[in-house]
Amino acid sequence: MLFNSADFAVFLPLVFAAYWALRRRGIRAQNIFLVTASYTFYGWWDWRFLGLIAFSTSVDYLIGLAMARENRLALRKTLLWTSIVANLGLLGVFKYFNFFIENFQQAFTFLGSDFRPGSLAIVLPVGISFYTFQTLSYSIDVYRRKIEPTTDLVALAAFVSFFPQLVAGPIERAAHLLPQFQQERRFDRGSAVDGARQALWGLFKKVVIADNCAVYANLIFANYTDYSASTLLLGAVFFSFQIYGDFSGYSDIAIGISKLFGFDLMRNFAFPYFSRDMAEFWRRWHISLSTWFRDYLYIPLGGSRAGKAAAIRNTMIVFVVSGFWHGANWTFVVWGALNGLYFLPLLLSGRNRRHLDTVASGRCVPSLRETASIAATFGLTMLAWVVFRSPTIGDAAAYIGRLLSPTLLSVPVFPDRVHGLTVLLLVAAFVAVEWVGREDRFALQRVDRIRSAPARYAVYYTVALTTLFAGNFGENAFIYFQF
Repeated sequence: MLFNSADFAVFLPLVFAAYWALRRRGIRAQNIFLVTASYTFYGWWDWRFLGLIAFSTSVDYLIGLAMARENRLALRKTLLWTSIVANLGLLGVFKYFNFFIENFQQAFTFLGSDFRPGSLAIVLPVGISFYTFQTLSYSIDVYRRKIEPTTDLVALAAFVSFFPQLVAGPIERAAHLLPQFQQERRFDRGSAVDGARQALWGLFKKVVIADNCAVYANLIFANYTDYSASTLLLGAVFFSFQIYGDFSGYSDIAIGISKLFGFDLMRNFAFPYFSRDMAEFWRRWHISLSTWFRDYLYIPLGGSRAGKAAAIRNTMIVFVVSGFWHGANWTFVVWGALNGLYFLPLLLSGRNRRHLDTVASGRCVPSLRETASIAATFGLTMLAWVVFRSPTIGDAAAYIGRLLSPTLLSVPVFPDRVHGLTVLLLVAAFVAVEWVGREDRFALQRVDRIRSAPARYAVYYTVALTTLFAGNFGENAFIYFQF
C-alpha cells in the first residue's frame, strides 16, 4: 500500500479513528490494533512476507529476554551473534543471494571454468533492509545494556512493524521509539496539526517534485546515448531532485502521520542540498542510516581512535557497506566508495566537523563563498547520483564520459520541453521554499508563526492545490522501497 494511493487515503482515516476510539481500553489494546493495522498495511503488497517480520520480532524478543538473564559474557555474545546471523541471514538470502551467485559464475568463467550454479526466483520483500536494521539495533542495545529488554511482545511487534515508517524508515532505535509504545498516548491537537502539515509537504515532494522529475530522469537515463551533454546534465539534475523529493518526502509523510497517532520519530533529512561540504551532506542525508552505521559499525571498528590509517579504513568500510546496503549491484558499491573518497580529504585535514550550523543562519541569502561551496557540494553529489542511478558501471562511466563532451554548452533538447520547463520551475519554487524554511525541521513548519489565519490557510491551499493539479498521481512506488 502506497502513501500516494487511493487505498491509503481510505486506510489512514479508518485506522486513525479506530486507534483513538480504543484509547479508553488502554495502550495494550491500541498496540494490538497498531500491529494488526501495520501487518495489514505491509501484507497489502504480499502477505507471505509477514512471516519474515514476525520471525525477526520473535527471535529478537526471545534473545533479548535470554540476554537479560545471562551474565556470562561469552553466552551473551553467542546470543547476540544468533540475532545478527538470523537477521542478516534473511536479508542476505532475499537481497544478495543471486548477486553473489552471478558474480561467482562470472569469476569462474573469467578463469576458464564452466561453473553454472542455480539461482533462486526471489522477490525482494519491501523494506526488509529497514526493519532488519531496526530489530538488530534492539538486540545490540540490549547486549550493551543500553536498554532493558521488553517483556511485552506486543509492544516490540508494534515497534518493529509500525506502518508509517515500516518500509522506508526512518530506522528507529528501540531506546527512542519502543518506550512510546509502553506509555499512554494522548491526542494532542497541536502535534496533530503539525504532523498533517509535514505530511502534506511530504506528499508535495513526492507527487509534484519527485514523480514529475522521474518522467525526464527515466527518459534521459534510458536513452543517454541519444542526447547531448547538456541534456544529460539536466537528467542528472532531474534525478537528484527525484531521489531527494521521493525519499525525504516519504520520511516527512511517515513522521507527520506518526504525530497523528501520538508518536515522535527521529528526523531523517535536514535540507542536505544546502550543505557546504560532503561531511555536512552526510550529517543531513538519511540521518537514521548514517547514525546507525556510525554507532553500530564505525565506532565498534575503532572509529578514529587508532590514528589516521584506521580512520581511513573504517570510513571507507562504512561508506562501501552503506552503498551495498542500498542494493545488490556494483553501482551501489562504487557510489558508496565514491562518497567515501569525497569524505576522506575533510577527515584527513580535520575539517569534517566545520559546518555544524545552518548555512546563512539568520540571513536571507548566503555569501558568495557559501554559494560556491553549496554548488560544489551539489555537483559532487549529483555526479555520484549518476553512478547510483545507472544500471551498470559501464553505463555510469559512459554517461559521465558523455557529460564531458563539448555539447555541454548546447541547449538541452528532449521531448515535451514545455512540461519539462514547468517541472524545472516547480523545482526552483520548491528550492526557494526549502531555503526559507531551512532552519526548521521541515519547510512548512514556520507557517504556524504567521499570525493572520487567512494568510496561513492561503499557504496550505496553495500547496494542496499545486499538489492536486500539478502532481503525478500514477501511484508510483517510492524509490527506497526496493532497498
